[in-house]
Amino acid sequence: QVQLVESGGGLVQPGGSLRLSCAASGTILNIFTMGWYRQVSGKERELVATITSGGSTNYADSVKGRFTISRDNAKKTVYLQMNILTPEDTAVYYCNAEVLTIAASGGSRIMKVWGQGTLITVSS
Repeated sequence: QVQLVESGGGLVQPGGSLRLSCAASGTILNIFTMGWYRQVSGKERELVATITSGGSTNYADSVKGRFTISRDNAKKTVYLQMNILTPEDTAVYYCNAEVLTIAASGGSRIMKVWGQGTLITVSS
């Protein structure tokens, strides 16, 4: 089994910063793209940022220039540095990873894994 555990959420004032972390654990042969998504109650989950195993990044237009995604492959961890936060960034943030793991049949398979989510509230 593979798990993603997020940390770093909480309450922050507008204009403030937060850093999220997400660590993968379990039977992992390799991790490909990792990313962060967010969801507001009543709305669909949306992409925030992704990063490939080689370090190529992709951001939603709404966070470009404010958020930075990074990863530490040795620690199997992805980070999201969030600066200049606004109330519109309030959401539950989920990390995601494409993981190569061992299948029940004994071979390998790629699975998409989600973290449990961490709430970020931007409010004065």
